[in-house]
Amino acid sequence: MLKRKITGQLEYWVRHKDRKCLIVRGARQTGKTFAIERFAEERYEEAVEINFKQTPSAAEIFSGDLNVDTMVMALRFRFPEKKITPGRTLIFLDEIQECEEALTSLKFWAVDNRYDVIASGSLLGIDYNRASSYPVGYVDHLKMHGLDFEEYLWGAGLSDESIGVLRGYLETKKEIPVSIHQQMMAHFRSYIATGGMPEVVQRYFDTKDFREVDTVQRNLLQGYQYDIAHYALADEKVKAEKCYLTLARQLLDKENHKFQYKEIEHGARAQKYYSSIEWLLRADIVHLCRLVTDVRYDLDDYARDDFFRAYTTDLSLLVSMKDYSLKQHIVENTLSGNTKGGLYECAIADALYKKGYSLYFYKNDTTKTELDFIIQVDGKAVPIEVKSSNTRASSLNSILRKEKGITSAYKFVDGNIGAGGDGVITLPLYMAAFI
Repeated sequence: MLKRKITGQLEYWVRHKDRKCLIVRGARQTGKTFAIERFAEERYEEAVEINFKQTPSAAEIFSGDLNVDTMVMALRFRFPEKKITPGRTLIFLDEIQECEEALTSLKFWAVDNRYDVIASGSLLGIDYNRASSYPVGYVDHLKMHGLDFEEYLWGAGLSDESIGVLRGYLETKKEIPVSIHQQMMAHFRSYIATGGMPEVVQRYFDTKDFREVDTVQRNLLQGYQYDIAHYALADEKVKAEKCYLTLARQLLDKENHKFQYKEIEHGARAQKYYSSIEWLLRADIVHLCRLVTDVRYDLDDYARDDFFRAYTTDLSLLVSMKDYSLKQHIVENTLSGNTKGGLYECAIADALYKKGYSLYFYKNDTTKTELDFIIQVDGKAVPIEVKSSNTRASSLNSILRKEKGITSAYKFVDGNIGAGGDGVITLPLYMAAFI
């Protein structure tokens, strides 16, 4: 059973919920349902679970008065085997985007406050089935992603103590022993090839067979395409799918990873396709890294919405857009050229996104300065470069000299750790999971 960080977040919510329900959102197949079910087993005497996609008739429970006593009575009739007791029962409303009134009901569960209620959904950001009265102010939110690299290491059998040792090297900036570093790079390459989708990771750990992994990944990709076809508006379906399926070409085949509409079809323009990118973003199917015109806090003030890079929300989906041989090259460490650089960039974007950072990049054609990523930490901009080998980071050095408000920067490399006097901290690629 894969250990997930969200378990601790759920426990924290129970202790501090302050008359609120919880909505867990995120892309499909990231493990939301499984994690909440396991949490319910460990934390509550009883759990009542309704999956509105699996059992659409359960929407009848919320078709009348949204009084808590009325809803509880309806639940008791539908689930006579369940003992629904205040404080001891979790009510879990899964795929809640399929039932408009169930989403509305969260306000009344929160005000009543006798029962703990968790809802989850994978397409809550789109306008489909917009609730008549969204429970603003009555819900807390958690966003769930696929496994990050630390969760992957737990699944691979590494203990918290071993991972703590890695964190220690990050804090001291001391070089990691070669044997440990090589093992970690091997784990990281396997993680890139599998991605973080729980079903894919579990299949890899069970079989160690990347052919099996590939089959699961492609089934997941087809599921995402189905969601686009099923939930997108009629005039967006084909365009959104075209945008999505071009991501591997945009990120792995070109030196310039800025999203280019011409890669979708000859002569394509933003006017035709930007709304489709926006739909994919709201559906948690992609995340964006926006261009900024200056490298200083607050980056949002300098961000452009018309220049961006688009990434899949998990590496599983990206690698499944390419031939199986890509996984073979990843694990055998035989990647080269744009593919190697692009994939490492995607891996760092994936790690930063799963840690909750908003992502930006910078490019100045006049000064020939380019930064792969910029994040904000404690009110300061932190520039980041990704290198497929430990070469000089001239853009980082230039920015550090120019912007006095920037005191540190990261360079992630296919190499070991180090810290220069210029403020650039060199880290192995896998350390992005721990910064």
